[in-house]
Amino acid sequence: MVETMPSATEQELLILFLTILCGVALGRLPIKGFTLGTSGVLFVALLVGHLGKTVPANAGMLGLVIFVYCLGIDAGPRFFRMFRQQASLLALVGAAMIVAAMTGTWIFAAIMDLPADLAAGIFAGALTSTPALAAAAETLPPNSNLAVGFGIAYPFGAIGVVMFVQFLSRKLPASVNDESESEATIGPDAKIRREVVEVNNPNIVGRRLSDLTILNESSCQVPRAKTDDSFTPIPGSFRLQLGQHLLLVGTEKAVRQVQEFLGERKNFGEVVLDLERHQRRVVVTSPNIVGKSLKELHLRTKFGVTITQIVRHDLKFVPDAQAVIQPGDALTAIGEPDGLNQFVEFAGHRERSFDETDLISLIAGLLLGVVVGSIEFGINGNSFSLGLAGGPLIVGLILGHFGRIGPLFGHFPRASRFLLTEIGLGMFLAAAGVNAGGSLVPVIREHGLILCVAAVLITAIPLIVGLLLTRYAIHMRLLRSLGAICGAMTSTPGLGALTAKFDSNVPVTSYATVYPMALILMSLLAPVLIALLG
Repeated sequence: MVETMPSATEQELLILFLTILCGVALGRLPIKGFTLGTSGVLFVALLVGHLGKTVPANAGMLGLVIFVYCLGIDAGPRFFRMFRQQASLLALVGAAMIVAAMTGTWIFAAIMDLPADLAAGIFAGALTSTPALAAAAETLPPNSNLAVGFGIAYPFGAIGVVMFVQFLSRKLPASVNDESESEATIGPDAKIRREVVEVNNPNIVGRRLSDLTILNESSCQVPRAKTDDSFTPIPGSFRLQLGQHLLLVGTEKAVRQVQEFLGERKNFGEVVLDLERHQRRVVVTSPNIVGKSLKELHLRTKFGVTITQIVRHDLKFVPDAQAVIQPGDALTAIGEPDGLNQFVEFAGHRERSFDETDLISLIAGLLLGVVVGSIEFGINGNSFSLGLAGGPLIVGLILGHFGRIGPLFGHFPRASRFLLTEIGLGMFLAAAGVNAGGSLVPVIREHGLILCVAAVLITAIPLIVGLLLTRYAIHMRLLRSLGAICGAMTSTPGLGALTAKFDSNVPVTSYATVYPMALILMSLLAPVLIALLG
């Protein structure tokens, strides 16, 4: 039996995959209520690099290209349109927070004489932004200490936002509870409830559902009425009558409020619905529907369709009449088959482009991103390029925004997008951490406690700026304010702390509004910070 040792390339591949495996496993371990996620790969990689191991040289760059392209595709449907809508106010708050964090990092690094790579890593880590880390890495040599700064600051950023949110929600319970009662309710993981009510309110007889103020202002929908022995979709001609049995869909609080207004709850046991014929998930791409509220669209009148749920940026909520449809929203539509088919065409849903990954579009988009990133631009005798981070990101944003350009599709399924994003990020973090691991101990010995001070400071500055702007400059309610702050800090654990305590969709929607802009802006400002300190 002949035994052969793995070649150097095979060893590096084994180390790469083992690092990603252990890092992902570490990222799934709950630590005081939150997890590291894919960022766990970086901490394992720093240890692997400290032990003197290596990974394939170009693995990090390949992962970077895939990661930032998928990031652009994901953010594109909301990023550009956000500035033409009311969401621009939230976007400005988020931008002010991120700029404040970058400015604070620049000033602190200049005063304390911190190297640019360490400062950029602390900036990205304090804001828990792996896209910022990726963008900064493209402008630095592979053996920089960028990942060391990120690894030191990340725990402070992750824990700091959660503590900030929990402190404010504990200190100001009155304003939070008042707001929670007056706003629509549902969190990203909240269960959507279905109840049947018998109409016995004589004041609403003969009226349309759209005429009822409580329904227009509540995150509760009435998609079906009992006909014979089944619940069928409500048509556009529907009028309320005594004795009707209606199906309500929403959260417990919203359903209870509407139920008390309409009449009396009825227990029909398990309500059987014909979901195959009467329900469709419709992904919005058409300008016919984008940027308009459900109230403006009159979908029940036109198509006999009711929207009972919206999934936006992987967050789920029940809409009210004022909910504005954004491109890329996945709508759960209830109606008769003919009306649903008409609505699907009206909304621009493309079944194949949503359910299947077009490999030609994916590879062509990555190729185009690399080409755009390699183009040299000249200004006043100086030349620069977008690089392997900027090029794929810009191409992804544009394709994601338009949905389709010629034969290229700017959408592929969430499962595929998530898998590619995680693989690309894992490869990039593994390479960055291993390359920086060798200098981990020397850097800590040289700079010591000052790195932790910097991490705390850069975490605190945007939080304070965001609170002052939202609460005292534009007088935003607390839940909306905290949701926007979590979005600007790209802190899903912070949002989780909010939704675990308050059954409200207010922080969810403001988080989803600010989050894409924050990802992109951090990616753009990280190289700027390095240039300022260079």
